[in-house]
Amino acid sequence: MNRLIATLLLLLAFANTNAQIVKPVKWTSKVEKISDAEFNLIMNGKIDPEWHVYSQYTPENGPLPAEFKFENAKDNYELVGKVKESPYKKQFNDIFGVDEYYFEKQVTFTQRVKILNPKLTSIKAKIDYQVCKDACINDNKDFVFEIPTAASAETVAAVDTLKTTDSDTLTATAKEQAKTTAETPKHEEERGLWTIFFLAFLGGFAALLTPCVFPMIPMTVSFFTKQSKNPGQGKRNAILYGISIIAIYVVLGLAITGVFGADALNALSTNAWFNVFFFILLVVFAASFLGAFEIMLPNSWANKVDRQADRGGVIGILFMALALAIVSFSCTGPIVGTLLVESASKGGIAPIVGMLGFSSALALPFMLFAMFPSWLQSLPKSGGWLNTVKVSLGFLELALAFKFLSNADLVLQLHLLEREVFLAIWIAIFGTWALYLLGKIMTPHDSPIQHLSVGRLSLGMLVLAFTVYMIPGLFGAPLKLISAFPPPQTYSESPTGFFGSSATVSNNDLPEGAKWGEHGIMTFNDYDKGLAYAKKVNKPVMLDFTGFACVNCRKMEINVWSDEQVLKVLKNDVVLISLYVDDKRDLPKEEQTVSKTTGNEIVTIGDKWTDFIITKYKTNTQPFYVLIDLEEQKLNEPISYTPNAKEYLTWLKEGVAKFK
Repeated sequence: MNRLIATLLLLLAFANTNAQIVKPVKWTSKVEKISDAEFNLIMNGKIDPEWHVYSQYTPENGPLPAEFKFENAKDNYELVGKVKESPYKKQFNDIFGVDEYYFEKQVTFTQRVKILNPKLTSIKAKIDYQVCKDACINDNKDFVFEIPTAASAETVAAVDTLKTTDSDTLTATAKEQAKTTAETPKHEEERGLWTIFFLAFLGGFAALLTPCVFPMIPMTVSFFTKQSKNPGQGKRNAILYGISIIAIYVVLGLAITGVFGADALNALSTNAWFNVFFFILLVVFAASFLGAFEIMLPNSWANKVDRQADRGGVIGILFMALALAIVSFSCTGPIVGTLLVESASKGGIAPIVGMLGFSSALALPFMLFAMFPSWLQSLPKSGGWLNTVKVSLGFLELALAFKFLSNADLVLQLHLLEREVFLAIWIAIFGTWALYLLGKIMTPHDSPIQHLSVGRLSLGMLVLAFTVYMIPGLFGAPLKLISAFPPPQTYSESPTGFFGSSATVSNNDLPEGAKWGEHGIMTFNDYDKGLAYAKKVNKPVMLDFTGFACVNCRKMEINVWSDEQVLKVLKNDVVLISLYVDDKRDLPKEEQTVSKTTGNEIVTIGDKWTDFIITKYKTNTQPFYVLIDLEEQKLNEPISYTPNAKEYLTWLKEGVAKFK
């Protein structure tokens, strides 16, 4: 009896442990016939609440994008275009410093294929994807699509079954996904678009305060009030003038979206060479604002438009608005270009929204002052302060340019613009700007300064304070106010800054297989070498199952591991072994195998550690932390994402105490 009870308890314990294997996405598939030779291969995923799957367009250096592999295509079939996907959501991730594109509740991927071999009966495909909530899982799914015969005229659905899903659930899921496919919802990223509109509006307001535009306000308003037969007509013409300005810039946004297309813009935004082109473009814009030269459209354009404006009426007013855009281009061009670069990289209708925001800010004063001419008396007089605004915009353009260069460097992993170099450049840019505002530096078009206005002095002090704030970042400070702009702390010459502990010790002094990791913690990425070192120094091991693209892993490292007491334990009391489950480097051929637990192929280093965590600890989530002794036995119960530093510290100390 006792033996039976013990066996039952053991089975129950194994069942509870096994329950940690999480499958947040339930997949179904079907084949949709387009013609006798073309078919849509459709992969539908039903995502558990609060989990999200990342899009194939997720930028580099962020969460892992979905990847697709189609087998045995040569001479059998060809892929028609890229995999299409249902609308995703977009949100900025301040840990990775990039936008992340993801799906909630459900996702549909569709690949069109053209059959070349009429005897082909099936197509095998595989999706590798990342799904996250509090933890992240790098998972994959194999599909087999049965290709119907040419005589079949109906859509044939081939449901890809899961061992853990019963037939009723599959049927319900298939029906729900079929409905979803027929009625694909259009997710409009209102928050992101409103942000773009607001920033573009500020850009339009900044353009308004430049030497090319500001003096034109009273001139234009006077024209409408004097040329109109009565005040009512003048107001109507001024409103039409403002609407024409908005229309011109919105058409420009439409043209950008139409030429590139939403998907192409998303792809270009993650392309290294596209980011390099943006960098060069913004440096040119910045040089123009700083006074090196002026970017002007041909004078013949302005002359032709002026002649059309003399026609009067609605057409004349429209050409007056176009004349404003052309004449003021030397000031508005760099701002418009920057806004188009930034909004175009977001994809979708962002360029249209950006131009709507910019032109609204530019047109609104012309309409308001024409409607209420007496307000003109409250306008500040033109003067040297307009050039100060223009030069200040030049410094901001230059700083933003290096963000795009940093993106390219991160994608190519050249390590030419690491965190310290980036911060040094920004400190130089904003420090120079502060000196300019405080009257210590002048640009070619500045007027002599007899005294500083209160506004200029205040702005100068603010920029100087920001410059000083960035200096500790060279020595390892996180700089949370600008965390979205510089490269991450791990992408640096020294993870702890110029004078951090890791900078004072050569890598040659480290044990074999070790390196300096986050916060100067000595870290192993090889299990056997880390364990051997732990036996040598007689310390427990902390296994850190993590991922390069695991956002909650980074949160733990940045917010919890940085705690003084936690960091002390990680540096002195344990040997840290970080195992990356998304490491895409291939294993040596002799180590590549098939998992006895999952049946999946183990080809990469990430596959190896994924199989290890599933086989050894019956889970597949990251982050996942395990404290083990020198016999590889658990010292206490492993934990996952634990944002409370005190709770994490208690867990660490409990395991270390049991080891001692």
